[in-house]
Amino acid sequence: MTYDTYLALAAALPGAHTDKPFENDFETTVLRHGEGGKWFGLLMCIPACRIGGAGEERIWVVNLKCTPEEGFALRETFPAIRPAYHMNKLHWITIPLDADLPESLLGDLTERSFDLTAPKRRCRHPNAT
Repeated sequence: MTYDTYLALAAALPGAHTDKPFENDFETTVLRHGEGGKWFGLLMCIPACRIGGAGEERIWVVNLKCTPEEGFALRETFPAIRPAYHMNKLHWITIPLDADLPESLLGDLTERSFDLTAPKRRCRHPNAT
């Protein structure tokens, strides 16, 4: 999947938006919830060797949130899915955009990350006035 295709997929989620918040870094893109601005993903171009690849060739990757159990199962099933680069390795995974994975899986994992990071709704107690 290309950067532009993935960015369109992520930005199409309800209320999602993207930005490039890092000074002097015009590549890294944060995927955010519209309400509250919480991250649900991070797109970066990094050397392949940073996530177990060979060499200094720069590749596009996305970091997505998942449960620890999901992360373990995904890494066991799909060798291209790695512990998160530059983030909590228990709750986040890194996926190269050019990995040999079904595009539907990348879409599902993006939606899952979006759901896991959604702002919590405060419920009023039914007896509150």
